[in-house]
Amino acid sequence: MASTVASVAVVIGPTAAGKTAVAMALQDQLGGPSKAQLISADSALVYRGMDIGTAKPDAQELIAYPHRLIDIRDPSEPYSVADFVGDADAAVVEALERQQTPIIVGGTMLYVQRFIDGIAKLPSADPNIRLELQRQLGRLGADAMHAELSMIDPAAAAKIHPNNHQRLLRAMEVIRTTGQPMSAQWQAAKGAVATSRLPIKLVTAAVVPSQREVLHQRIQERFEAMLQAGFLGEVEGLMRRDDLHPDLPALRSVGYRQAWQFLRGDYSHADFVAAALAATRQLAKRQLTWLRGWSKIDLQSAAAPEQIAAELQRML
Repeated sequence: MASTVASVAVVIGPTAAGKTAVAMALQDQLGGPSKAQLISADSALVYRGMDIGTAKPDAQELIAYPHRLIDIRDPSEPYSVADFVGDADAAVVEALERQQTPIIVGGTMLYVQRFIDGIAKLPSADPNIRLELQRQLGRLGADAMHAELSMIDPAAAAKIHPNNHQRLLRAMEVIRTTGQPMSAQWQAAKGAVATSRLPIKLVTAAVVPSQREVLHQRIQERFEAMLQAGFLGEVEGLMRRDDLHPDLPALRSVGYRQAWQFLRGDYSHADFVAAALAATRQLAKRQLTWLRGWSKIDLQSAAAPEQIAAELQRML
């Protein structure tokens, strides 16, 4: 690896904003796959067999624009933030050793934040404690569990919405496993930022449509295209497996949860479409809120992908 500090591009933004198109355009402008390596930062794209509902690049696109960290887990397997940071670090190092510019692209903001800022050495998941907490959640509700977290670890509770059951359960699990609040673990991780772990300079671009209505229209058009491409058939195939259930992290992904419920008979088709679109818009809203609070964005743009990529290239 070269001794000089190399540049790593980070392309983020809300769902359906066009992040992948920007990353692909940047790869083209840098000289193609021999000169740039795309690295996915998406918690749903890691799963094999979940292609349509995740808007995963198709087979031809992945040949032309190879991505690391796509299709690396079965939907039955867990994949944590810590897994991502370790895998992303390795992918960046390997790309730099091949004289490629790494391009991290995705909308899982927690993945990006922890890659940039570092991650605490949190304990591994304990299935028994997790099951006990899930039962408590079902019995008492998310508000009660969040109130308990607020009493024990107010700093963590302030960052976790009661409706984000996965993060809420994880925070409680860390407390019960270690006897220490999760916020204390976060403090211990300070200093393990990407620019100290790796010999890199980060250049971050946020792809954000200028109007919320434009984004909502893109979300609707993309979901309609997913349905036409066979999204429900994809979920039916997952349901036929006897090792998958809707509480798995993979199947809590936006769209998949609502499709599973529809195919199970919980929704009419119209209600399924409305619920999936509403959930996707809520995801975009959370992503935009995160971006507004993120101070480390070098470029924010609603321009065409090629224009954003050209500006980003000049900054690398």
